[in-house]
Amino acid sequence: MIVVAIDGPSGVGKSTVGKALAASLGVPYLDTGAMYRAVGLLARRKGLALPITEADDAGALAEQAEILVTGSGGDVRTFLDGEDVSAEIREPEISRYASAVAAIPRVRRRLAARQRELALAGGGVLEGRDIGTRVVPEAAAKFFLTARPEVRARRRYEELVRKGTPRSWSPSAPRWRRATRPTRPVPTRPFPATGPTSSSTPPTSRPERSWRGSGSSSSAPEPVDLSKPPV
Repeated sequence: MIVVAIDGPSGVGKSTVGKALAASLGVPYLDTGAMYRAVGLLARRKGLALPITEADDAGALAEQAEILVTGSGGDVRTFLDGEDVSAEIREPEISRYASAVAAIPRVRRRLAARQRELALAGGGVLEGRDIGTRVVPEAAAKFFLTARPEVRARRRYEELVRKGTPRSWSPSAPRWRRATRPTRPVPTRPFPATGPTSSSTPPTSRPERSWRGSGSSSSAPEPVDLSKPPV
């Protein structure tokens, strides 16, 4: 069973790299960010307003919800309590909710455990938050992607254009500086001494190329034994 962990801030190309790599290896692509979006969607449906001040309520929602991400690089689906919410979780407001619930430790603990369950069930490429540190610390290959703030802002702008919600773009504009600020730090164990490989995605080429230039082997990672929980 192959497990690959990809971490990094928003806008660095984790999803593009993850999908391409999963398709290349012929393994599932587990969009862990979609799970935070699903919890954010549920929080909105339950009437929690932004900024979320009811951390315990949001944590309880995450613990009670049944969230599943399925598919490969070409067709990824997200289910919330059996409902396909793949399109709804991509709404701009849900992005704000996802960021809010991701800052709640109780939510992160629950989703990290669920993500590990999915990895145990069939392996795959996982990208998102806490992947190499808490979800699958024993993954055969770990990568941490980075990019310059202006590159991340440009990618975020292009994503909004694709979604039909374009905004004016300038790398110095306050909204884009806020969009590319590092995620609020949450206490977590550090990467082990053996990893990960760090790669900066280039501004003018497709980010999946960073996999080839990251110093990793071009062959598939070795299978990893995930029969034991992380210590």
